[in-house]
Amino acid sequence: MDEDDHSAEATVTRLRNRLKRVRGRLEKETRQAESVGFLQGVVATLRPGDLVVDCGANVGRVTVLLAESGADVVAFEPDPWAFERLVEATAHLDNVTRVNAAVGAEAATLMLYRTARFEQDPARQSESSSIMQDARTVDATGDGIAVEVVDFPAWLQARLDEGRRIGLVKMDIEGAELELMEVLLDRRIPDRTGPFLVETHPGLFPGKRSRFEALAQRAAEYPAKRVNLDWI
Repeated sequence: MDEDDHSAEATVTRLRNRLKRVRGRLEKETRQAESVGFLQGVVATLRPGDLVVDCGANVGRVTVLLAESGADVVAFEPDPWAFERLVEATAHLDNVTRVNAAVGAEAATLMLYRTARFEQDPARQSESSSIMQDARTVDATGDGIAVEVVDFPAWLQARLDEGRRIGLVKMDIEGAELELMEVLLDRRIPDRTGPFLVETHPGLFPGKRSRFEALAQRAAEYPAKRVNLDWI
């Protein structure tokens, strides 16, 4: 193969890689648009007196949208930096209860880890803070932050026992969703609530891919979008 052939092959490879990246961005943008549309559709069905739960509320962007429905919103956020902004963003909303804690399959006190670039861009990097030490995005060699973890299955069960109508559970908890959703499905909690909108993170945990796949199969047994593991 002469030099011109090598150059042409390299050009084709670059174009293919560029096309792959463009397709990836378009697919992601399409999924995000569909997810936002679905969330807005669910919010439109909520009414005052309903209970909505925002797990991994971060700085409150979704929390505010949920609160505009008039439903009672409980927002869980473990990262202290993000929680402070969540409080500021929702201070004017009487129907929002803020909880500075993580959610999990059982009650505990765990370390919350941040990314190595957190100090450079906390607004963006706080979205990746996780209680999962093996998450690929966090710097588990640095100092973690001790945070409370709420037994979320028990918490939801208590609300159901009180007679609350749980209209929606949104979950973006950077990997902790795997074990938590396994337990929630074991207990058939989604049978008695509105939709679960869950952002899963299989790419952060290559060794747990088979568990994520099994979880997706179990979620597919529910009516369409009742347990949505592809949200955002």
